[in-house]
Amino acid sequence: MNTVKDGASEHSQTYAWLVLLHAAAAAEHDLSQLLVGFGAAQAVLDAVGAGAINRSHLPGSVLKALREPDTQEIEREIRSLERPDYHLVPLDSPQYPAILKQTAAPPCLFVRGDPEVLGSCQVAIVGSRKPTMDGRRDARYFAGELARQGITVTSGLARGIDTEAHRGALGQQGRTVAVLGSGLDCVYPESNAGLAEKISESGALVSEFPLSWRPLPHNFPRRNRVISGLSEAVLVVEAARRSGSLSTARHALEQNREVFAVPGSIRNPMKQGCHGLLREGAGLAERVEDIADVLSRCVNLEATSPGGTSAGAGKINTLDEREKVLLDNIGYEPTGLDEIVNMTGFGIEDITGKLLNLELEGLITAVAPGLYMRAEREPS
Repeated sequence: MNTVKDGASEHSQTYAWLVLLHAAAAAEHDLSQLLVGFGAAQAVLDAVGAGAINRSHLPGSVLKALREPDTQEIEREIRSLERPDYHLVPLDSPQYPAILKQTAAPPCLFVRGDPEVLGSCQVAIVGSRKPTMDGRRDARYFAGELARQGITVTSGLARGIDTEAHRGALGQQGRTVAVLGSGLDCVYPESNAGLAEKISESGALVSEFPLSWRPLPHNFPRRNRVISGLSEAVLVVEAARRSGSLSTARHALEQNREVFAVPGSIRNPMKQGCHGLLREGAGLAERVEDIADVLSRCVNLEATSPGGTSAGAGKINTLDEREKVLLDNIGYEPTGLDEIVNMTGFGIEDITGKLLNLELEGLITAVAPGLYMRAEREPS
C-alpha cells in the first residue's frame, strides 16, 4: 500500500483519508476546498471534532459521516489496501500524477497495479458502448500503434470502444490505464473482470471511489473527468450525437487538452458525435501520426497507417484487373456478395475464385458466409 509514512502514522493517515472519501462519496460532495484550507485529511477531521468545521461549511449529512464513520468498513478497507498491488495515492504523494493536478483533481486515487504508470505520457481513447465493426478496428489500430511506440492508452473499461482500446494496447505488450466509475473491488461491467486483471498486471486500474463503491450513474461524469485529466489528448473513435463519451471530450477542452475525432460515413449514426467535434475544431485523426505534434514531447512517433503498408501495396500490384476491382469495392465494413455483384457487374461464378484468392493473399476476410471485408492490415 502506498501512503505517506510508515507504521502507526501510516495507518492513521490512511484511516483519515478513507473517512473523508467515504463521506464525500456518500453525499456526492467535493471536499477539495477543505483540503486546500487545512492541508491534510487528518487536519480536516481534527477541525470537525473541534467544531471549527460546522453546518456553515458542510451539509449535515457530510458532517455526520465525518463525525460518525463506519469504523468496521474503514478498517476492512485498510486491510484490503494492504494487498501488494493496491495503493492509496493522495494528492500530496510524489506518485500522484502531475498532469492531473492541473485540473480539478480528486483528492485521492485508489490504484491497483503500478502507480508509476500514471506519470507516463497517456492518450485517452473513448467512444460508443455499441460500436460498429469499423469502430472496433479503429480503436484497436490506434491503441495498438500508440502502445507500440511507448504511449500509455487510457480509457474507461466500458463495453465497446473502451474494451477494444485496452485490448489493442495489451495486444502490443503495451501499458493501459482503466479509470473506473466504481470501486476497484466492484469492476463494471463484470464481463470485463478478466480484462481488468490483465490491465493491472502491466498498467493500472484507477478510481477516486472507495473500494467497494457500486457503479452509480452519477459516478461516470467524474470518471470521464479523470480520464481526460490524466491524458495529453483525447481521441473519440465513435460517438452518437448524445454519446456519454462526448462528456470526456468536453472535460478535455475545459482542461486545455487536445481533442481528436475519427471521421466516418455520414450514414453511420455512431459518427455523428465525431463529426460534431470536427465541426467544432477537433483534430482529424485518420492515422496515429495525426496526433504526433501533440505527443512530440513524449516520443517520436513512427509513421503508420490503418490502410496498409508498402509491402501490402506490393501484394495489390500482383492482382489481376478483376481482383483489383473487387478489392476496391470491398470496404472496412462487411460487404455482402450480392452487393459486390451489383457494384462490380461481375457474375457470382466469375468472382467466387477471385474472392478466395484475395482471402488467401490476406487482403480480405470472410467474416461470415457470403460476407467480406478488407483485412485490418494488409500483409507485409
